[in-house]
Amino acid sequence: MPSLAPHMTSVPASGIRRVFEMAMRLDDVTFLCVGEPDVPVARHIIDAARRAWADDRTGYTPNGGILPLREALVHKLARENDVHVDVEQVWVTVGATQALHQAMGLLLAAGDEILVPDPGYTTFTMNAHMMDARPVPYALSPSRGFQPDFDELENLVTDRTRALVVNSPSNPLGSVFSEEVLRDLLAFAKRHDLWVISDEVYEYFTYGAAHTSLASLDDDDRVFSVFSLSKTYAMTGVRVGYLVVPRGLAETMRTVQEAQISCVAEPDQYAALAAVVGDHQPVADARAHYQENLEFAIALLDERGLSYLEPEGAFYLWIDVSHVSRGDVARWAEDFLVEKRVAVAPGSAFGRTGEGWIRVCLAATEESLRKGLTAIPAPVRSE
Repeated sequence: MPSLAPHMTSVPASGIRRVFEMAMRLDDVTFLCVGEPDVPVARHIIDAARRAWADDRTGYTPNGGILPLREALVHKLARENDVHVDVEQVWVTVGATQALHQAMGLLLAAGDEILVPDPGYTTFTMNAHMMDARPVPYALSPSRGFQPDFDELENLVTDRTRALVVNSPSNPLGSVFSEEVLRDLLAFAKRHDLWVISDEVYEYFTYGAAHTSLASLDDDDRVFSVFSLSKTYAMTGVRVGYLVVPRGLAETMRTVQEAQISCVAEPDQYAALAAVVGDHQPVADARAHYQENLEFAIALLDERGLSYLEPEGAFYLWIDVSHVSRGDVARWAEDFLVEKRVAVAPGSAFGRTGEGWIRVCLAATEESLRKGLTAIPAPVRSE
C-alpha cells in the first residue's frame, strides 16, 4: 500500500489516552486520568437539543455557526472577557480541539516553529507535528513556580518561529497567569512579531485568581483565542467550541471552515446557545464542587506528606511522585494502574518537564479521590 506523508510518523501518541485505554480493559478502576466533568448537563441545555431534533433542525448552517449563537458569544466575550469583536471574528468549531488545530493550520507552514508550554496540553505538540511544523517547548518549571522564564523564551526564538501558545488556566498544571505575565508575553510576541494562540478552555474555573483573556490586552490583532463549552457546561461529547480571530479574516475563515467541517451540527449549536444564554447556576455549582474536591484532596496530600502544585484554576492536581517513579513516570503510571486499579495521567505525557509528576482530575467523587490519592506511596520521612 502507499505510504503516509513522512511527517505523520513524528506525531506523538497521547500518553493520557494510553493509560485510559489500558484502564478500559480492566475491572474496578478508579478513573482520575481524563478531564471529564462529573456533573450532569443542565436540563435547559438538554431540552434545547431535544427541541432542535424534534423541529428537524438538522441541515447545513453558515460555516461560522448559526447567527444567534455567534451573537450570543459576541455579547459574552464583551461582558465576561472584555474582548470586543464582531460576529465575523467568532467561529463555532467542533470543540476547542478543532479550534486549536485550525489556528495552527492558519499560521504554520512546513518547517515553521511554534513555542508551546512544557508541561502543556498534549494536542499543542500533536497539532504542530501534523502541520509538519516543529513544536519548541518552553519550560514551566517548579523552580520558577511554573511561570515562564523570559530569558529562556528569548533564547528559543529563531528565524523560523511563527507563534506562541499560551494556556491559562493551565491544563495540566492548574496555574493561572497574572495580567502582568500576560502583558509580558504579549510584549515578547510583539518584539519578535509572533502570532499568539491563547487557550482559555478553563476560563470559568478559577479559585482565588482572576482569569484575564489575552485578547483583552491585545492592541495589534495578533491573538487567536480558543474557547470551549465542553468543560464549562459538562458537554464534552457534544463537541462545541469557538475560535476568536483577528479582524479581516472572514473570507479566509469561511474557506477553511468549509474545507474542514462545513459547519458544526445544528442541534449541537442550539444546545450551545442555550448554555451560553441560559442559567449559569449549574456552572457556579460545578466550580464549587471542584473547589470542595480540591480542598479535600489537598488536606489528604498534606496529611500523607506528598508534594503538589496548589492550582488556581481548571480541575486538576499536579502531584510530585518522583520519589517512586524513578525517572520513568509513564511506566510507573501503567504499573500503578495494574497494581492499584487507579488511572492517573503521567506528567511526561505533557512534556519533558512533567517527568516525575502526575495529573489527577478532581472532577470525581470524594470516595474516588480518597481511593486514588491514598494509593500513591508516601515519601519516607526522615527521623
